[in-house]
Amino acid sequence: MTENEKNPRRRPGPVRLLLVALSGALAGCAALAVAEAVAGAVRPQAGPVVAVGGAAIDRTPAAVKDWAVRNFGTDDKLVLQLGILAVLALFAVFLGIAGLRFRRTASAGVLLFGAVGALAATGRPDSAGVTDALPSVAGAAAGAVLLYVLTGRLEPRTNSHAPAVASGGDWDRRGFVIAASTAAVASAGAALLGRSLTGAGGRDAVASRRNVVLPAPVSPAPAVPKGAGGRIPGLSAFFTPNADFYRVDTALVVPKVDATTWKLRIHGRGVTRPLTLSYDDLLRRDLVERDITLTCVSNEVGGPYVGNARWIGVRLADLLAECGVKPPSKGGLADQLVARSVDGMTIGSPVEDVMDGRDALLALGMNGEPLPFAHGFPVRMVVPGLYGFVSACKWINDIELTTFAAYDPYWVRRGWAREAPIKTQSRIDTPKPFARPRAGTVMVAGVAWAQHRGIAKVEIRVDDGPWQQARLAAEDTADTWRQWTFPWQATKGGHTLTVRATDRTGAVQTETRTRTIPDGASGRHSVVVTVD
Repeated sequence: MTENEKNPRRRPGPVRLLLVALSGALAGCAALAVAEAVAGAVRPQAGPVVAVGGAAIDRTPAAVKDWAVRNFGTDDKLVLQLGILAVLALFAVFLGIAGLRFRRTASAGVLLFGAVGALAATGRPDSAGVTDALPSVAGAAAGAVLLYVLTGRLEPRTNSHAPAVASGGDWDRRGFVIAASTAAVASAGAALLGRSLTGAGGRDAVASRRNVVLPAPVSPAPAVPKGAGGRIPGLSAFFTPNADFYRVDTALVVPKVDATTWKLRIHGRGVTRPLTLSYDDLLRRDLVERDITLTCVSNEVGGPYVGNARWIGVRLADLLAECGVKPPSKGGLADQLVARSVDGMTIGSPVEDVMDGRDALLALGMNGEPLPFAHGFPVRMVVPGLYGFVSACKWINDIELTTFAAYDPYWVRRGWAREAPIKTQSRIDTPKPFARPRAGTVMVAGVAWAQHRGIAKVEIRVDDGPWQQARLAAEDTADTWRQWTFPWQATKGGHTLTVRATDRTGAVQTETRTRTIPDGASGRHSVVVTVD
């Protein structure tokens, strides 16, 4: 008898190698399916993929996060989740192959990976405590048991009368097929159960949003001036539809908050009369409606992360004053307002800016409807003139008055600025980069913004020629962007079009290029076209 016949485990054939790899994959799928089912019952955010993804985001350097937004846009979260799943799949296959010779060790490896998920879930800022570890623990236990069972079915039978061959020996084919098939069906069932439970958990929130009737504002937004919104092909609409409005945040699962149980607490330094408000409390207050353009600090020069909407909500300054808060310029004790979200995000805003008379809102509605879940339902902050990472807290449930010296919110701890007024910027919407317009009159058009200061002038330069003034559309308010147009007499050949804006303080958009970190990108947007 040869050495291989004496020890058939030493040289598993290709069929057994494929099947042990499949065993690992099935165990991984089962672990995830069971974990997501338990997360559906506990909390969707406690699922291992979401928990590990959130932990990865929390520990990602600002430069890497900025790179991800720049290259993947609003798909950055999907890319992260797919990456996590790919790593899990490779790890599961590796454990499956290892399980052919080291069954207990491979199963322990599944448990170890479950421990990582449990630690990530319980370590999140919004963690509900030890219960958040249950999905990862339950999933890992199911995966470990399944891997042990499947790899056992692939071991040579010790009671076989036939000699084991070098390609793998006489293993339990029928038992493996039954176990693998049962595991696949059970995993699919667990996944469906998890999806059903997650959906059920959000039904109350969906119903609460559906039942919201936004009252007429006591202070409606002024009518948009005639001529504020042009209809040139390729030019951004004056109001950005909710479905097209940019979304940049760290939430891998969009929180679905039931408005009927939602509460907002206002407390902290300088607050003499703390407040706790329900959603209905806010609806009963005097609502104001305003047109405000928002900009993300991750927006590159000429980038897409800017949008204009009509918001309805409660003046934040009025609420703060009711709580006894004063701005620092009037002797107030707090210079920073820290807004907290239900997902654990913290956003720090200057109290002076929030209370200086601008239309800082606790927004309840967006473009005539209750806030979409992706944009912060039931309540979010909107502060014109400040980048979102220092003002636009979504899914808000807590406001604490403190100082910049005492507390660094989420993004500040990651290298971003404490205060970040929006920079004067402009963008060419049409023609697009590398377009090939025909010679003659070509309409160059775009938008410019300098929220809370307003746009006074926009100019265009063709190649290295002189700056020429573009035609500005009518101004709605200083807090919204302005469309602009420039009829260019295009001549054949390659050309570079550059735009710059001047705000109402007289400041001209700088040509100095800076990164988005730490307080927003600067520079002038250019496009290269070839005229036929």
